[in-house]
Amino acid sequence: MNDNNNDKELPLGLYWKDKRTTVDRIVLPFQSLEVIETINESRATREKEKGTFFRTDPNAVDTSWRNKLIWGDNKYVMSALLEQYAGKIDLIYIDPPFATGANFSTTVEIGDKEIEVTKEASAIEELAYRDTWGKGLDSFLQMMYDRLVLMRELIKEDGFICVHLDYRVDSYIRIILDEIFGTENFRNHIIWHYPGRERVSTTKFQSKHDSIFIYGKTDKARMNPVTKDWTKEDRVKALRRKIHTDENGKEWFWETRGQASGIESYKRFLDEYVEKGGALNDVWSDIQFLRGNHPERVGYDTQKPELLLERFVDALSNEGDLVADFFCGSGTTAAVAEKLGRRWITSDIGRYALHIARKRFLEIDDCKPFEILNIGKYERQYWQTVNFGKKTPEQSMAEYIAFVLKLYKAEALPGSPYIHGKKGNKLVHIGGVDAPVTFGDIQHALEDTRRMKQHELVVLGWEWEMGLHDVVEQEAAKAGIKLTLLNIPREAMDKRAVDAGDIQFFELAYLETEVKKSANGYQVKLTDFIIPNLDLIPAEVKKLIKKWSDYIDYWSVDWDYKDDTFHNQWQSYRTKKDRSLELITDPKQYAQKGDYKVMVKVIDIFGNDTTHIIELNHR
Repeated sequence: MNDNNNDKELPLGLYWKDKRTTVDRIVLPFQSLEVIETINESRATREKEKGTFFRTDPNAVDTSWRNKLIWGDNKYVMSALLEQYAGKIDLIYIDPPFATGANFSTTVEIGDKEIEVTKEASAIEELAYRDTWGKGLDSFLQMMYDRLVLMRELIKEDGFICVHLDYRVDSYIRIILDEIFGTENFRNHIIWHYPGRERVSTTKFQSKHDSIFIYGKTDKARMNPVTKDWTKEDRVKALRRKIHTDENGKEWFWETRGQASGIESYKRFLDEYVEKGGALNDVWSDIQFLRGNHPERVGYDTQKPELLLERFVDALSNEGDLVADFFCGSGTTAAVAEKLGRRWITSDIGRYALHIARKRFLEIDDCKPFEILNIGKYERQYWQTVNFGKKTPEQSMAEYIAFVLKLYKAEALPGSPYIHGKKGNKLVHIGGVDAPVTFGDIQHALEDTRRMKQHELVVLGWEWEMGLHDVVEQEAAKAGIKLTLLNIPREAMDKRAVDAGDIQFFELAYLETEVKKSANGYQVKLTDFIIPNLDLIPAEVKKLIKKWSDYIDYWSVDWDYKDDTFHNQWQSYRTKKDRSLELITDPKQYAQKGDYKVMVKVIDIFGNDTTHIIELNHR
């Protein structure tokens, strides 16, 4: 050792290959978070009030604050939130993906029976999460570093962050947290030990705990006192188990361990489940891991118990505070925040995760209004700028069109502003990055197709004008042209997916409806739902489908759609407890005569949404 360096302190931090401590800033305006749906009333509330004379009007609500469920890469989401929420979030809890090579699949239930199949993660979810490990631990650590820096900027001066991890990465992330938040702001290393029988191993002791690190942003952060002096009723509620009494009057319940096959049960006494009295320490062994058919489970293997989150939300925030989780998953953090009277923001890159979370919130009695947002257009604009933006607008557009044509395996066809390429006998039109494909765009492309004496047109788009499918089908039929509408997948923006050849273009699904009118009002009935890409549906799913409605998991209606945000005013969906699906709405009475647009939105069992417009003439 060189004595000249003895007095020099090494900089605090963890080092990995190509570490970047300057976060690549993506400057996005808050308006880049586009509201695509608002929900004023949960199904639980509607069902509770059904039939009552003084029923709450779901449209007459205080809109000063709406909780936020956001779809998109959390790096983009947080960058957009900074404009209005920097230094305003009281508590951030995250449970990031930390299992090397883990399978991020979820369980999909089909139809009105409890038939379960595995839904694999989409390519974009795999690339964002599991394949983060493709370049090793370094890639994961950089991903977390970038996001933790942004989270610190969003937290209030007296706010907290909780980071939930297991043995694979907890030691690494602890050092990164020290670097970003400061060792002086470390508060606790919580050990969550899952109760249950242990197995004897000849190679290692069984792993039976997770780690949750708590940091304050500054020394101003103060916790609320939390004790484990629970009543018997509290403990029974937490267990969600049937309580038995033995011959000596001692109360007990069945505890289970194992997964799927091989589940074992054994007796556990209630008075041993939680110690009475005393302050809560940093080892928690009284909270169950969600196993088997626990009523909270919604199909996520890594889903955490609400009781666990209740402790953090209770201790580290107050009623009315703002709680955030940028790895939403099944939505546990936001669900607990809702039940404990906190405001919340949560986001996830997975469309299916958001769908599961939305249904979960709709099951909460008196769930406050919330909105669903996405960041799609601005994320695409940023991608376009990075990849094609350092040229004239004409050059940039030409390179973008060439890129999409290559993905679709089509050749360029110059000479028309609306026909960009050709694939076999099909002409190809490509929608722009920053706007939905409109009825007018397709009309022009159909006119050029007819002028060029061709009979097939394929339109590729990122987004579509609401209710487009039916009207353009009619226009194409009149012109004698076979029209196919295909989504450009979000994976196209990820170079890894492009290089791997994982890009698939999916045809838009569509639905058919019928409107019934009676003295009670109007009702919308679903009569058919068509998924054209049946060859892309897993064989094990197709063999379980008995009727068209089995593909539908959720549908909702906006009775007065204004060509902007979809306002969810009625919904029906399948739950774990109730697999049935209503195919006709409750009656709707209109107060004034006039012409109305009714928007119907269907979400299929894979989490994809399809919309349909009904023109209603109320006289």
